[in-house]
Amino acid sequence: MASTVSFSPANVQMLQARSGHGHAAFGSCSAVPRAGPRLRSTAIRVSSEQEAAAAVRAPSGRTIEECEADAVAGKFPAPPQLVRPKAPEGTPEIRPLDMAKRPRRNRKSPALRAAFQETSISPANFVLPLFIHEGEEDAPIGAMPGCYRLGWRHGLLDEVYKAHDVGVNSFVLFPKVPDALKSPTGDEAYNDNGLVPRTIRLLKDKFPDIVIYTDVALDPYSSDGHDGIVREDGVIMNDETVYQLCKQAVSQARAGADVVSPSDMMDGRIGALRSALDAEGFHDVSIMSYTAKYASSFYGPFREALDSNPRFGDKKTYQMNPANYREALIETAADEAEGADILLVKPGLPYLDIIRLLRDNSALPIAAYQVSGEYSMIKAAGALGMVDEQKVMMESLMCLRRAGADVILTYFARHAAAVLCGMGPK
Repeated sequence: MASTVSFSPANVQMLQARSGHGHAAFGSCSAVPRAGPRLRSTAIRVSSEQEAAAAVRAPSGRTIEECEADAVAGKFPAPPQLVRPKAPEGTPEIRPLDMAKRPRRNRKSPALRAAFQETSISPANFVLPLFIHEGEEDAPIGAMPGCYRLGWRHGLLDEVYKAHDVGVNSFVLFPKVPDALKSPTGDEAYNDNGLVPRTIRLLKDKFPDIVIYTDVALDPYSSDGHDGIVREDGVIMNDETVYQLCKQAVSQARAGADVVSPSDMMDGRIGALRSALDAEGFHDVSIMSYTAKYASSFYGPFREALDSNPRFGDKKTYQMNPANYREALIETAADEAEGADILLVKPGLPYLDIIRLLRDNSALPIAAYQVSGEYSMIKAAGALGMVDEQKVMMESLMCLRRAGADVILTYFARHAAAVLCGMGPK
């Protein structure tokens, strides 16, 4: 049975004008006049190729037109019989529970689960920490499989290119400073030709659209390995350290840093940094404060990466006590009042409650740092076959997002972004 398509005389004339004759534009066609109720139109018979397409048969062997004719006449085929899957033998026969709400209904298929997923994650949520050093070659970090101290002019560019290619656009720099440049007051921290400023300028030249975060702290530059200047009795000097940090932040901003990130936990440093940056004209440089940085044992691999272990003692007089919860609210209020743009919690997974605490008490963006110990534990368990590394990686990142983190600093950033882009191993 041939199908027909209706065209007005104006459309037929247009087709004739385009093709040079009445039917070449449609192959083998013939024009047949047909009268309509209000205006005259023309019916054009569909070509044999289109007729064949219209004769597609249903699984029953009947054509589409035959099925449609039956439907118009009210003749409908019987639906397939509903077959309920059988329960295993021995399953008790019971009366169903009288429940108005069954939450499992919204989990019963992949489509429903995807539709009702509350938390999402994308490469835009990741900040990739990068370890850099003065050497030409990349040096593997034993305690962090898959991570390297990158040569700032070679391996660094390659790593940023690969991460950028899968949608990671934010990076934070951590320098391994030669021991000869370290001092008790960490003066190398604000050398405009130091490792970090040189790296910032190089990256901004090669990748002008990326966001560069920097670490503001003295420990990579201190001969004592502490985040501040150490008095002879072992006390970490607060205000004098803040003075040095201001010079460090201005030097990084001058090189092109987008976000400076004080990780030192000195009192009053956010307000001082904001004033110092504004005084030099860097009003657009953001401050990501390590608002709740705990004196955690999860930092061990990181300190190997930078060779920045304290020469004596620990960091408990300035980093927060892992047992404390309410204290994070004190730090949050202070940082907000002093001009922080982003609030960070470190570590991440062991401190999901703190991430949620900051999320519920601040309108500022919240960052979480999935630290080296978290990364290395997942890598080690995956290597031993104890867990599926990729699934645990993705779940851990989703948990940080679910707790309230807008951005996540993670060494998994490139791998996770590749998975999200469909480029990683399944």
